[in-house]
Amino acid sequence: MVDSRTQARMNRSSRRSAWRHALPVLAVMLAAGVLETVPVAAGESPIEALLQSRMRSEWSQKFDSGGPQSIRGSEPTLSPDTAQNLGVAIQKYSAIVARGGWKNVPSGTTLRLGVRHRNLYLLRERLQATGDLDARVRLSDTFDSYVAEAVRRFQERHGIIPDGVVRGTTLAALNVPADVRLHQLETNLIRIRSMSGFLGDRYVMVNIPAAEIEAVEAGRVASRHTAVVGKVDRQTPILASRIHELNFNPFWTVPKSIIRKDLIPKMKEDPEYLAKNKIRIFDYHGNELQAQEIDWETDEAVNFMFKQDPGEINSLGTVRINFPNPHSVYLHDTPSKSLFGRNERFFSSGCVRVQNVRELVAWLLRDTREWSRAQIDATIASGERTDAKLDEPVPLYTTYITAWASTDGVVNFRDDVYNRDGLGPLAQN
Repeated sequence: MVDSRTQARMNRSSRRSAWRHALPVLAVMLAAGVLETVPVAAGESPIEALLQSRMRSEWSQKFDSGGPQSIRGSEPTLSPDTAQNLGVAIQKYSAIVARGGWKNVPSGTTLRLGVRHRNLYLLRERLQATGDLDARVRLSDTFDSYVAEAVRRFQERHGIIPDGVVRGTTLAALNVPADVRLHQLETNLIRIRSMSGFLGDRYVMVNIPAAEIEAVEAGRVASRHTAVVGKVDRQTPILASRIHELNFNPFWTVPKSIIRKDLIPKMKEDPEYLAKNKIRIFDYHGNELQAQEIDWETDEAVNFMFKQDPGEINSLGTVRINFPNPHSVYLHDTPSKSLFGRNERFFSSGCVRVQNVRELVAWLLRDTREWSRAQIDATIASGERTDAKLDEPVPLYTTYITAWASTDGVVNFRDDVYNRDGLGPLAQN
């Protein structure tokens, strides 16, 4: 049995231990400016109230999120509710514009976790304006974990790699004026309404400004893929078609535009370029030619066919996904995987490169006889040219959506890379 004095000493020791463990929490909350608003329930100690408040706040701010998917979920960009969600977002941003918008966050200083700087007042205010930072968090000059998570949330909404650091692309996105964002929402409402019909039980959607692909089934995203799409001067076209065939370990026939713009200049720089990249030359009777037979100082090369052999360096990677279209574009794998890790992914000549392409291929061929994931992997590993036709073609849509909103109120923006919103350079900072 423990006597009353011993019990009292144990209780005091327990309270001292609790305070020692709580001090770091108190320091963070003091910097964040939330101590003044913490309610204390009857029978609840101040420490318990603070810890419970912190836990509730972290849940509401999604501080437990694991990455970019935390605010995307499985709702498609073109859901049946997207137009309605955009209408709600337009009301929200109209109110922000009516209040005078938001102030710019000055450049010149990289803002990250642990930094104290006067610009943090404006950054916190800016993040609160769009709901990325809880409005109850007091303004201060400290970049704490609350601000870091708010910045990551902002970055995710704008298609920026969520590193929680304010500089460059993130700063430019923060400083796009509120009326420009409102105009984006209104412009995209028209686009989305034009696609509000039934898109199919299963379909693939490429959103060009987001450089992203969604495989959608039964109204939910089955898989989402980072993409590389067309350059500004070689744009990926907007179209609707149906995926009907896949080519494993494909040859790549070089388009005339790439022969003229890329291949000829590269051969002038390095006469061994074709040999290094396993590209062979044929006339239109099927006769193979040698590079020395071509006059590279002229455009003579466009009169011949250039084919790259299958293999690790093939520009199409391990698979090409075909759909009828007048632009000679398609979806495909790529050996240049590093481009998927960039914020701006506009490097192709119009075709769409797909990250984790095997996942998309397995989804497309799921209902096609004899094409299990194991068979897909084995076919790619064999290096043999093989075609697979879909039993049921899958609808494909390439779209141009620079702003959309989800049912839970998350508003997403992307840069108007092809200047189709009519906003000019301001929206492309």
